[in-house]
Formats: sequence, structure tokens, C-alpha cells
Amino acid sequence: MSPGNSSHALVFLLTGIPGMAHFHRWFFFLCCLMYLIAMLGNGTILFVVRANRRLHQPMYYFLSMLATTDLGLTLSTLPTVLQVFWFGTKEISFPVCLTQMFCIHAFSFMESSVLLAMAFDRYVAICCPLRYSSILTSARIAKIGLGMVCRSLTLLPLICLLTQLPFCSSRVLSHSFCLHQDVMNLACANTTPSMVYSLTAILLVMGLDAILTCLSYILILKAVLRLASWKERLKVFSTCVAHICVVLAFYVPLIGLSVVHRFGKDLAPLVHIIMGNIYTPVPVVLNLIIYGVRTKQTQRILISIKISDDRTAH
Repeated sequence: MSPGNSSHALVFLLTGIPGMAHFHRWFFFLCCLMYLIAMLGNGTILFVVRANRRLHQPMYYFLSMLATTDLGLTLSTLPTVLQVFWFGTKEISFPVCLTQMFCIHAFSFMESSVLLAMAFDRYVAICCPLRYSSILTSARIAKIGLGMVCRSLTLLPLICLLTQLPFCSSRVLSHSFCLHQDVMNLACANTTPSMVYSLTAILLVMGLDAILTCLSYILILKAVLRLASWKERLKVFSTCVAHICVVLAFYVPLIGLSVVHRFGKDLAPLVHIIMGNIYTPVPVVLNLIIYGVRTKQTQRILISIKISDDRTAH
């Protein structure tokens, strides 16, 4: 079968929960609740930051970028989760699958970049506080945001490589949405170029981001240890706790899913499915709990908006 002639007619089958079809709608309600929290929460953060000029600061610009990428990840997977668990429709065409795959991985790359930018923000705030405003100017933050988008476009050649592959008789994917490794495993041809490119892209983007994030915290820790008292050290380092938790919430499921895909072929299919379905919504919801809801200034702004609305209504 020639991929060039048949790619548009090619259809994959998404997977629900094997042997538990009667629980699909209940599982959908759980996923839908997380997706709803993600969309409302991140939408609220974007609205609050845009509406209040007091929040037009680098930290909140980066928080807005994080909310935007989380919304992108949520909207990338929601259509097929709805399709599989509510309507029971498992077919997905090859072009739609590639589009979804690109969106999921591109937003993941952007989120990794945002987390690195937030680590840089914390480094500048703690290690160079007098130069904070001159280093993180609005123009520089805009360039950082543009750089994040450009980095995600490095995935386009990966999509092109997949369009050149022929696929075998098995078309069953192991998740309720399309992921690169999942699709590549179904090809009945040499996938080495695609595998090498994907591994290189991940190492150069996410791997480098993780290393630079760790390096920034090593420098932050050295600066914090120079402070005189433990009380001052805890106070300064506490400003980084939320970001560290968000970094872990992003990388731990991602690394777990990659390990399961590459080395867990003998594991039960249910393990792959559970890992795949927590890969997107759970970190997004955790981000809201850790960063959005626990940001005291954001809470005060929300309360002031609510009070203002109540006075207007009366």
C-alpha cells in the first residue's frame, strides 16, 4: 500500500478501556470534569491578568503563557475523548490524527519552554533583583513567547516523515488520542529516521529545558544559602515551591508515558491507556491548584472583581 496514494483514506482506531465499555460514560464524566476545570480555570487566569493592570508583570505574563498552553493541550485531546467515551466512535482519519498529534506535542514543547522561562524569571528575581525590570522587559518577554512558538514548529518534519510510511493491517492505537510513538509503532517499514528525529527533538527541546531549569535552581539555591538566617532563606525559596511542583507535574507523567511506550511492550494494555489518559488533563488541573489558585495576588483580584460585580448588581 503506497502511503502517498492512500494516506487520506487511511483510518486508525482509537482505544477506550478494554473490557470495560460499560464504564466509558462514567469515565467520560470524570474526564469532562477535569477538562471543564482546566478550561474555566485557565480562562479565568487569562481574563484576570488581562483585566487588571497590577498583574502586568513578567511573572503573570509567564503564568498567562502557561494557561494558554494548558488550554491548547486540553482542546487538543477533548474532541477524541468525547468521541470515544461518549459516542463510542473510535475511527479517526490519518490527516486528523496527524493534526491532533502535532497539536498535542507542539503544546507540550511550548509548555516545557514556558516552565524554563518561569525558572529564569525566578532566577532573575532572586539572584538579580535590582536588574529584574531591566532584564525582563515587555519586549523581551514577547520575544521569548515567539521563540516558544518557533521551537514547537520543529515538529513539522516529524509529521512529514510519518506521511511517507506505509501502515500494516493493525490500525489500533492504544489511547483515545493520537501520539507519535503510538502511530509510529503501527508502521510496517523502517521507522529509524522518524525515531531518531523525534528523540533528537525531545532531547534538544525538553531535555535541554530540564537541564537549564535544574541549573537555574542550583544557582538559586547558592544565592539563597548566602542569606544570613534560615527564616530569610525559607521566605525566598518559598517563592519557587509552586514552580517546582508544576515542573514535576509536567515532567513526571511525560517521562512515565515515554518509558511505558518505549520499554513497556509487555505491560497490560490498561497500563498504557491509564498513562495516556492522565498525560494531559491531570497535570493541567494540578497546575491550576498549584499555581493559579494558590497565587495570593490572583485570589485578591478575583475577590475584588466579585465584590465589584455584587455592588454593580445592587
